[in-house]
Amino acid sequence: MKKIPVCVLGATGMVGQKFIELLSNHPWFEITFICASEKSQGKKYKDAMIWRMDTPLSEKIANMIIEPCVPSNLFRIAFSGLDSNVAGQIEEDFAKSGKVVISNSKNHRMDQDVPLVIPEVNGDHLELVKTQKYKNGMIVTNPNCSVIGLAMALKPLVDVFGVEKIHVVTMQAVSGAGYPGVSSFDILDNVIPFISGEEEKVETEPLKILGTLCNTTILPYKMTISAHCNRVAVVNGHMACVSVKLKKNANSFDIVQAMTSHYKDLELPSSPKVPLQYFEDERHPQPKLHRNLEKGMQVSVGRLRKCPLLDWKFALLSHNTVRGAAGCALLNAELLVKKGYIKEVLK
Repeated sequence: MKKIPVCVLGATGMVGQKFIELLSNHPWFEITFICASEKSQGKKYKDAMIWRMDTPLSEKIANMIIEPCVPSNLFRIAFSGLDSNVAGQIEEDFAKSGKVVISNSKNHRMDQDVPLVIPEVNGDHLELVKTQKYKNGMIVTNPNCSVIGLAMALKPLVDVFGVEKIHVVTMQAVSGAGYPGVSSFDILDNVIPFISGEEEKVETEPLKILGTLCNTTILPYKMTISAHCNRVAVVNGHMACVSVKLKKNANSFDIVQAMTSHYKDLELPSSPKVPLQYFEDERHPQPKLHRNLEKGMQVSVGRLRKCPLLDWKFALLSHNTVRGAAGCALLNAELLVKKGYIKEVLK
């Protein structure tokens, strides 16, 4: 099997490290190039960062030299974990040079011609890449880390019952702030009720994701979302408490049935066999117990009950650096290959 050569942009950061970890033994992709900021360039990867992943760093990757964020003929796909302060222009430059850019950064998510994709939810939106101005390149984005779990829980409800209003309160893990991120003095014995820019993403990105592809544009789904985002003292795993107002009447059995029967295994290397699981135990889901299900790619839902303000409410959990970041981006790349959007084919 011939593997497609890939690059990791922002390789020293938390999302970049997760990309490295997930790509290290991938059956379709092979890391041939790693890039980071000027302070890391020219160094061996192992000397430029503190490895924070659970699995050991391979010797091959550890000894790779970090290159500038400049396109090269040594790879076809660039996985971007770049900071949003620099991601926008660099990703455009790579796409203009003919590279397939799979971005976890926020910069291009809401661009009209850029798909904002969760493969199980709106893989058909990848058609937008055909309208992009890049000759052989493209930019595909995955959503905010909290939005991915939320959108996966909402998609079955949107399709079966319709959704009018949502109120969501997130409890987001510290790994979402990167490394070194939030200081231990600030987060231990504490909850921080503000994450810069997070609430705006949660209130807008689902409308595009759950929208309808119409010719060369996405018609946003019409609903209202109110979000309150909090940082909590959990390492990995974003929780959310969600209340929804539906367009059609539904009972609890119908809602659980819709959620658990909607998704199928995409049969891709990184796709979970069970993308969304519902737990009957009223104490579940919990980050410690459920964030690593299906290698971190499963969304967990529980505590469905009537809401006295809207219609129904429930709790959900997703692994923020896997399903919520690098894992979703990797799944997007796999879907692009499967659907033939990337010229190179596996042999």
